[in-house]
Amino acid sequence: MEQQQDKPYRGIRMRKWGKWVAEIREPNKRSRIWLGSYSTPIAAARAYDTAVFYLRGPSARLNFPDLIYHQDDLRDMSAASIRKKATEVGAQVDALQQTGLHASEKNSNRVVQEKPDLNQYPTPENSDEELKRIVD
Repeated sequence: MEQQQDKPYRGIRMRKWGKWVAEIREPNKRSRIWLGSYSTPIAAARAYDTAVFYLRGPSARLNFPDLIYHQDDLRDMSAASIRKKATEVGAQVDALQQTGLHASEKNSNRVVQEKPDLNQYPTPENSDEELKRIVD
């Protein structure tokens, strides 16, 4: 099944001006949890994945099932907690996409050797080395 360009991932959509947004409906409620606005569809989709995973658990249908990361127990979390976790992941992915440290959709011939841990901040001593390795 081919995905449409205007909605390439579950739980996201593109605004008229080009930003990608993510939101999710709370289970058994009419309300939605706003997950943020992002420059790339991948960042919005990763924010959605984080939220749906915390809402629905391991059986959730994810855009990137191999990239989900959780360090907390899957317990009932408030909408604010889910929003916070999802926006943190989305912002980190967006930053990586913008700086070119993550493989982009448009430049598919470029391969990232290892998946970055999006929940860990780079250390000052190795961030310059990693950047040089990637740029070269």
